[in-house]
Amino acid sequence: MSFNIAIDGPAGAGKSTIAKQLAKSLGVIYVDTGAMYRAMAYYFITNGIAPQDIEKIAEACGQVDITLTYENGVQNVWLNGENVSDKIRTEEVGKMASATSVYPVVRNKLVELQQQLAKKADVIMDGRDIGTVVLPDADVKIYMTASPAIRAKRRYDELTAKGMECDLEEIEKDIIERDYRDMNRENSPLKKADDAVELDTSDLDIDGVVKAMKEIIERVK
Repeated sequence: MSFNIAIDGPAGAGKSTIAKQLAKSLGVIYVDTGAMYRAMAYYFITNGIAPQDIEKIAEACGQVDITLTYENGVQNVWLNGENVSDKIRTEEVGKMASATSVYPVVRNKLVELQQQLAKKADVIMDGRDIGTVVLPDADVKIYMTASPAIRAKRRYDELTAKGMECDLEEIEKDIIERDYRDMNRENSPLKKADDAVELDTSDLDIDGVVKAMKEIIERVK
């Protein structure tokens, strides 16, 4: 039996950063859902499918198999048996992923692939609806959050460290608007699963969050 950990929470809570560290520490697979959407987008591009051609996109979804493996701590993304890890990080693929991820047929296919992966291996997955929709039977569910001001400051620090100019107030405003959209969207809205443990990370650094999560996981095990 595989052991699955679901981490949900709003934008900017640091879910992916923590999930990757936790996966490495626990020796489980981090399911990079974003990479899976990119692999799907790469398939559309290489097969000449336009982002607005919903009929061909729906047809293509039936011909795609995507899985993830880790070798020496490095993630490999496999599309129909081909390692596409180095091919899915382009701007073109990112734009196609953004344009096509809104279609329920794409999302449903990827949820199905993510669920298959979780049945075969011990995984940790993060997102907005992992504990409620993708892995409703996960062994551990954590709802990771922080105040909008803290999340905005973290994002601001991350961008300025890369030499980018940005406005802290504008970032916080965007985060609040995104929270509203995520929580009120029709398809798989962001919400805390009834059986999830809420973890407010406002006053914790990365090591502190990882430690707190390990304690939650130990309690369940």
